[in-house]
Amino acid sequence: MATSGPPSAAAGAGGAPKDSWPDVVGMSSEEAKKKIKEDKPGADVQVVPADAFVTMDYNTGRVRVFVDSNDKVARAPRIG
Repeated sequence: MATSGPPSAAAGAGGAPKDSWPDVVGMSSEEAKKKIKEDKPGADVQVVPADAFVTMDYNTGRVRVFVDSNDKVARAPRIG
């Protein structure tokens, strides 16, 4: 059976809800927040420096976007 993309792309397009956004790595924090909000409208999107200390609690309504000193996404944001 042929597919139009990798399983993760198909899952975000109509299958299971997305839990990470590797496609926003390298984008500005504002672009990344917009993309994440499109996929998960109720998310509490938090932009934090890549080297910041954060709590380790798991929160299904939160997505942290870790940015470098140029306000570019440094690693794939994910729910938690």
